[in-house]
Amino acid sequence: MRASSLSFLIAVAIAAIGMLWGLAMGISEDHTTLAAHAHLNLLGWVSLFLFGLFYRLHPALDAARIARLQVLIWTAGTVVMVIGVAMLRTGYEGAPLAAVGSIAVLASIAMFAWQVIRLEQASAA
Repeated sequence: MRASSLSFLIAVAIAAIGMLWGLAMGISEDHTTLAAHAHLNLLGWVSLFLFGLFYRLHPALDAARIARLQVLIWTAGTVVMVIGVAMLRTGYEGAPLAAVGSIAVLASIAMFAWQVIRLEQASAA
């Protein structure tokens, strides 16, 4: 599967989960986990969809294994971070999960940046 397709599919699934979570918060009038919900929507829905658009615009990268790996690391990091943040907001010890997820997301954005820089250098040559 191409990185763009993977990004789009995961982004849409996360968007649905985020909307259900937001609906549950609204119905219960308990917004304790709002920070985790926001991280899920921004990192899982918006960022992944933007990665998908970028990869779709660059077919050589879209087919590359590193692009798929970047998307999978981003997804795993986002899920782990969101769980950690939600745990922290609800009074549980979630700092280690939030930290591990954040580091994975940071590593993934570094992978993405490297691909963008390589692409721009190649097009400038």
